[in-house]
Amino acid sequence: MLRYLNLALLVAYPVAWCAPLMRAGLLPLFGLSEISVMTGLQSLWASDVFLALVVTVFALFAPYLKTIGLALLHWDLLSPRCLPALRVLGKLAMADIFLIALYITLTKGIGVGRIEVAWGLYLLTACILASLWIGLRTEQKRDTRTTVSDSET
Repeated sequence: MLRYLNLALLVAYPVAWCAPLMRAGLLPLFGLSEISVMTGLQSLWASDVFLALVVTVFALFAPYLKTIGLALLHWDLLSPRCLPALRVLGKLAMADIFLIALYITLTKGIGVGRIEVAWGLYLLTACILASLWIGLRTEQKRDTRTTVSDSET
C-alpha cells in the first residue's frame, strides 16, 4: 500500500504546486489574486534569483526527489542505505510549509492586506505530511526486516 500511495504523490505534488494556496489582496475593497507555488516562484525569479533558487529546491525538487527515491526503494530499485539521504530531503521539503506560514503570519500581522487560505494549501500540506508518514513507515519496515534477519543469523 505504501508504494501505491507514494506513487500517487508523484501526481498530487504537481497539482498542489499549481493549485491556489491563498488569495491575497492589498485592501479589503479590492479583489483578491490567487497565489500558488508556481506563481510565487515566477514572482521570485523576476525579483530575487537566489531566493527563487532556494525556494525552488525546497518546494519542488526536495519533495519530488524524495518521492522518487522512496518509489525506487519500494520497488527494490534503490538500496536501503539511501534512506538517510531521503530523510534529509524530507526535512528540506517541510521548509516550504514554513515559508507559506511565515508569509501568511506577516501579512495578517501587518494588517494592510487580506489573506484567505485556499484549497491548494491543504493539498500541499497533505502531500508533505503523507510523504513524511510514508518515509517513516518505510524506515520502520526496513528496520524490522534488518532486526529479523540479524536475529536469524
